[in-house]
Amino acid sequence: MPNITLPDGSARRYEQPVTVAEVAASIGAGLAKAALAGRVDGRLVDLSHRIDNDVALEIVTDKNAEGLEIIRHSTAHLLAHAVKELFPDAQVTIGPVIENGFYYDFAYKRPFTPEDLEKIEARMAELAQREIPVAREVWARSDAVEFFKLQGEHYKAEIIASIPEAEDVSLYRQGDFIDLCRGPHVPHTGKLKVFKLTKVAGAYWRGDSKNEMLQRIYGTAWVRKEELAAYLHMIEEAEKRDHRKLGQQLDLFHFQENAPGSVFWHPKGWRLFNSLIQYMRERQEAAGYVEVNTPDVMDRAMWETSGHWQNYRQNMFTTQTEDERIFALKPMNCPGAVSMFAQGLKSYRELPLRMAEFGKVHRYEPSGALHGLLRVRHFTQDDAHIFCTEEQMEQECRDVVTLILDIYKDFGFDNVRIKLSTRPDHRIGSDETWDKLEGALAAALDHMDMAYELFPGEGAFYGPKLEFVLRDTIGRDWQCGTLQVDMNLPERFDVTYVAEDNTRKRPVMLHRALFGSLERFTGILLEHYAGALPLWLAPVHGVVLNISEGQADYAVEVATRLKAAGFRVEADLRNEKINYKIRDHSVHRLPYQIVVGDKEKAAELVSVRARGGQNLGQMSLESLIERWRREVEAKAGAV
Repeated sequence: MPNITLPDGSARRYEQPVTVAEVAASIGAGLAKAALAGRVDGRLVDLSHRIDNDVALEIVTDKNAEGLEIIRHSTAHLLAHAVKELFPDAQVTIGPVIENGFYYDFAYKRPFTPEDLEKIEARMAELAQREIPVAREVWARSDAVEFFKLQGEHYKAEIIASIPEAEDVSLYRQGDFIDLCRGPHVPHTGKLKVFKLTKVAGAYWRGDSKNEMLQRIYGTAWVRKEELAAYLHMIEEAEKRDHRKLGQQLDLFHFQENAPGSVFWHPKGWRLFNSLIQYMRERQEAAGYVEVNTPDVMDRAMWETSGHWQNYRQNMFTTQTEDERIFALKPMNCPGAVSMFAQGLKSYRELPLRMAEFGKVHRYEPSGALHGLLRVRHFTQDDAHIFCTEEQMEQECRDVVTLILDIYKDFGFDNVRIKLSTRPDHRIGSDETWDKLEGALAAALDHMDMAYELFPGEGAFYGPKLEFVLRDTIGRDWQCGTLQVDMNLPERFDVTYVAEDNTRKRPVMLHRALFGSLERFTGILLEHYAGALPLWLAPVHGVVLNISEGQADYAVEVATRLKAAGFRVEADLRNEKINYKIRDHSVHRLPYQIVVGDKEKAAELVSVRARGGQNLGQMSLESLIERWRREVEAKAGAV
């Protein structure tokens, strides 16, 4: 006779074992209709799960985050079901939930076409309309392997064969379609009615480029049609904002196959890149940082001491010299920073020591993972390493959090989420040390009354970290800045300072990046602003356009005076009609266009057009300079 405790603290006693669905029905018809799954003692289960002892139970509906994830996972299986009905020779592999949707990988003799996706989506809708029951079955591993081999599903059989021999496997039956899955799933396909297949791409089996190429069909699923429409609008808007297209259109950068994952910066793009560095340099100097620079190539022994060789070797570029010494291009700046601290005896009076570095790092990313500026192999970090006492650690964490949030506001990011990632399974250092470090990060946020999300097991191998996630103007999230606290590297490199009592103590090391990768942050900015960067960030603030040859000298004079005032200005003296020149420069999304004709020249004025075609009329050059200075100081910019 199970006694079931509900989330509101109330309890219900049943005379015999009951399913989650039956408990939902006993509470109310509305809940029974909305129910998707249950959470029994913290574990997600199907509605058919049988309860025969005392438990805590929560009914999961589409109002829960888990409910939406179950819908998306079940829709991935609906996709596989539809593919098998339409293309019986296709082999199914895996179909997980991803952010905002799902995918499923298939092996098939030819590429799927856009027309195929339309047919698959239509068949999915038919299967959903039929409200086919979805039921969990538990099979012996050997029986499951044999079944899928007989079905010609060799990939699925391989997955099941990798499960320990003594374990049973969980399968889900959906009409004639049977698939491997831990679950839970919706009770029937009628719960899956708001979805869209978005694209097809290539993917290697088990993510290994040595294996065969599969076809990955992506899709998205939601609870309500309005949510799907909003998401599809966001995707459409994101395509318009693709920083790779903007980089070409605005003449900022390009990539070449003979330097994969490395950026060729054009003059305007390099100007933007350096303006980010200059901004951060000024902010860091005001916050008490000193700037350093460390070598790009260091001996293998350095990376063995830091632990990177053992934990990160597969992502490092290495080379061997004639005397057989092995060197590595640095994937991170931390060992160099520790080496800087180790130079000369440090006193407690010198702490906290905040060392910043715009360090070039190199990390091997698989070719398929490279994505414009957002995923590269060679990039620059606005790195800093803060060495402090244990007593100073929490305050330094608070100061970093305050600085990073203030900086993001300057760039138009007011919506920032903070993630606290704790110790991973594969790590260095004692549990006592990890307790201390995780406690310091949590305490810093708690004392600042900052909300954060906990992500167990996602910290770096040497310490826990805070991750700062920015939400852009169309609702996408970008993980950028990080703050990590570390007592392990100072110990591994045996660095100390002289404490007030004249003893030697180890400093705490804070690893901090605010932009993260400057290349990636540039890509995010371009997409956030759709290329229309605010005046203070724009590579070119304005262009001076003469109407005819008679004003060429005045156009040059105006451009020269604006440059002397500290602004980035160009003059377009081409022998083209003024409307053509205005249209041409509008494509480059410049903040301002300055037009000069005979009237402007005679009166020593300029006609000013702001981005978007806004005509500001005539004004003196002094008035324009003052307007720009106010705008730059305010860091204003419409998003």
